[in-house]
Amino acid sequence: MRSTSSLRRRLLARDATVAVVGQGYVGLSLGCAAAEAGFEVTGVDVDATRVNALASSELVVPGVDEAAFRRGVATGRLHFTADADCLAAADVICICVPTPVRDHTPDLSYVEQACRDVARRLVGGRLVILESSTYPGTTSDLVGPLLEASGRRVGRDFLLAYSPERIDPGNLEFHFGNTPRIVGGTTSEATAVAALFYEQMIEKVVTVSSARAAELAKLLENTFRHVNIALVNEMAMVCHELGIDVWEVIEAAATKPFGFMAFTPGPGVGGHCIPLDPAYLAWQVRRDVGHQFRILEQAQDVNAHMPNWVARRIGEALNEHAKPLKGAKVLVLGVAYKPDVGDVRESPSFQVMSVLARQGTKLAFHDPFVKEVTLDGRRLARTGLTARAVVGADLVALLTPHSTYDLDWLARVAPLLFDARNAFGSQTRPNVVKL
Repeated sequence: MRSTSSLRRRLLARDATVAVVGQGYVGLSLGCAAAEAGFEVTGVDVDATRVNALASSELVVPGVDEAAFRRGVATGRLHFTADADCLAAADVICICVPTPVRDHTPDLSYVEQACRDVARRLVGGRLVILESSTYPGTTSDLVGPLLEASGRRVGRDFLLAYSPERIDPGNLEFHFGNTPRIVGGTTSEATAVAALFYEQMIEKVVTVSSARAAELAKLLENTFRHVNIALVNEMAMVCHELGIDVWEVIEAAATKPFGFMAFTPGPGVGGHCIPLDPAYLAWQVRRDVGHQFRILEQAQDVNAHMPNWVARRIGEALNEHAKPLKGAKVLVLGVAYKPDVGDVRESPSFQVMSVLARQGTKLAFHDPFVKEVTLDGRRLARTGLTARAVVGADLVALLTPHSTYDLDWLARVAPLLFDARNAFGSQTRPNVVKL
C-alpha cells in the first residue's frame, strides 16, 4: 500500500473504526476489548436474533467473559448489526466466523461468504484481518483472491493479515489482554500495521514472517494439546488394566521440575479448538504432502475412543454393584466441554450420553450453565440437582466438575458416583469410582 501513515495515526489515537464480522465468542470478545481500548466498534452477524439480544445488553454467547462484555457495552462504543453495509466505513475489518470440520474436511464456507460481503464494500486503505482457525495458506490463497474481487489488490490497495485467537474460556489467570497475540501478514507492512492494532489492546504482540506461519502456529498449539491428552487418555486405559491409579502416576511424574508437563485424562476432548484444529492440519498434510501426520491421526483415534471407554467404565461400575446397565438410571453432571463455562461445542459428555442411551440407560442431566440438550434428535431438559434426583439415580456420572458442585454432599447422597475428572483428588470414598 502506498502509504499507511494515516491508518497508523488513527490506530495510535484509537480513532480508527473497527468492524468485527461474526459475533461468536471470538468476535464478541475482540469487539469488547477494542471498544474498551477506545475504538468505535460494530459487531456484524447474520443471526438477527443474536444481534438484537446483544444490542439489548444480553450476553447470549457462551465463552465470553461477562465482566468484559459489561465493560465493552458500558463504553457506548460497541454496536451490533446484521447489516453488512457498515463494513464500508470501517478502517479495520476482522473476520471471526466459524470454521467447522465436516467429514474430516475443513468447511470454509462461512469465511468465503464473509469475504464476499467484505469485498462488495471494501474501500482502499483498509486493514483486513482473519482470526478464524484454519490451515496454512487460507489467508493468502483463499481470502486474498476473494477480497480482490473488489477490484482492489492485496498490498497495493489494502492490507491483509492473519492473527489467531487464543482465548481460553473460564481461565481467570490468562485473558484477552495478557495472552500474547501472534500476527502474520501477507506483506511486512500488513504485519506491522496489524500488530499496531492489537498492541492497543494486548500487552504483548508477537510477529512472524507470514500469514502461513501464524496459521500453522495456532494449529501447532492445539495439536500439542491434542497429542498429549491422547497420551494420558491411553495411559488411563493402560493403568486401569494394570490396576494402577493413573492420577497418582500423573501427580508423581509432575514433581519433576523439568522435561514434563502434566496433562489429565477425561471422557474425551471438546470445545471449539482442540477437536477441530488438528483436523485442519491432518487434512492439509494428506492433501499437500501426500502422507499421514501419523502421531496426530493416532491421537485423534485415541481421543475419539474415550467416550466409548468411559461409557464402558460406567457399565462396569454398575455391574460391580449388581446393577445392569440396561434400565439403569444415570444422572450426568456437567455437559459443557470444560468446567465453569456453558459451551457445549464438541463436548464429549454428549457422546458418553449417546452411548449410554443406546445401551438402554435412563438418562437425566444437570449442568448449571445448560438448560437443555439435544441427544440423538431428542430434547432433554435439565433436571434439578436435588437429593431426590441424586438418591434416585443408580449412578451419578460426574463428567464435567463445575466448581458449584458440592462434592462432599454428592458423595454422601449418591448411591454410586463415577468421577471422570478426578474431582475428588486423593480422597477415597467407598461409593466413588474413578476413571
